[in-house]
Amino acid sequence: MTVKAWLFWSSGKDSAYSLHVLHAQDEIEVMGLVTTVHRPAKRVAVHAVRESLVWAQARACGLPLITVPIPEPCPNTEYETAIGITLEQAKAKGINAVVFGDLFLEDIREYRESLLERSGLRPLFPLWGRDTGVLAAEMIAAGLRAHLTCIDAKVLPYEFAGRTYDAGLLRDLPDGVDPCGENGEFHTFAYAGPMFRRSIPVSVGKIIERDGFVYADVIPDSRDM
Repeated sequence: MTVKAWLFWSSGKDSAYSLHVLHAQDEIEVMGLVTTVHRPAKRVAVHAVRESLVWAQARACGLPLITVPIPEPCPNTEYETAIGITLEQAKAKGINAVVFGDLFLEDIREYRESLLERSGLRPLFPLWGRDTGVLAAEMIAAGLRAHLTCIDAKVLPYEFAGRTYDAGLLRDLPDGVDPCGENGEFHTFAYAGPMFRRSIPVSVGKIIERDGFVYADVIPDSRDM
């Protein structure tokens, strides 16, 4: 029996590559992408990507997008309420499981599992436990491309904001920085790769520094976004 799943979609490389991995597994069918969006900024939580670009990603994947509006800042109680409503909607639509692109942070996985335990939905972590150096190289070799949209200025120089996630970037990462940024060193927006039917034309706009992080504004090149 095929498991029908929704994929928590951050707009970044890990959730995008999770979709690619699941495409190769006949027993799991991804039916939709779930994204939390800050209101009124219309930006994806944490990654600070424009909501319009996430819709462009969903179209390129050929999947419906389920947006979960949250305030900024968002108290944890409000986040859990919003996610709880979304999970109930998933169950009502016959969804059996929820997919996450997490790699190795145990506390994050445990938190997600606790959220789903209340819903009865099955959590799936298709990239869990992979060596992140090997995984990063595999993503790039598969054709995945992304821009760094947010970097932690404590661990990465300002110039990394907006850079393309490619082999050159991996070579330039300072010692101690995870190749996939799993410790929060950086976040990305995926614009090309085998999970998309077509690449998403974008450019990097203004770069700003705020509260210890550097943000690169990824801008759609096409007017239909």
